[in-house]
Amino acid sequence: MENNQITENLKAHFLRLYQMAICDDDFSALELKMLYKCAEERGISSKNLDEILLNPINLKSLVPQTIEEKVDYLYDLTVMIWTDGIVSPNEYSALQKYVLMFGFLEENVTAIVDYLIEAVKIGKNKSEILCELKN
Repeated sequence: MENNQITENLKAHFLRLYQMAICDDDFSALELKMLYKCAEERGISSKNLDEILLNPINLKSLVPQTIEEKVDYLYDLTVMIWTDGIVSPNEYSALQKYVLMFGFLEENVTAIVDYLIEAVKIGKNKSEILCELKN
């Protein structure tokens, strides 16, 4: 995938993943591998990911619009924080902020975060989570 084909929303997603990885002050090799694996799964080369991380864009105006995209991105963020098997208070708080930023109701934020963390812990994939949320 050429760099000009990577949407601004997708660039923002990878910057958020990176922020999530470093928010616990313990940026591990596992988190770095997960970041590059996620990029590879979306057809983004290591070189393009490096370029995204080195040339950040304004994230605040770039939020996913569809429920599918929101869940997709939140799932990736949750996988990132669970990569080391520990959810730090900073990671939990950051995930809450992203859930709120993505337009979910404030009174549902904690329940959504807890659900996502539990779903990732037990190995549910994005499709299973989307299916459950739609029912």
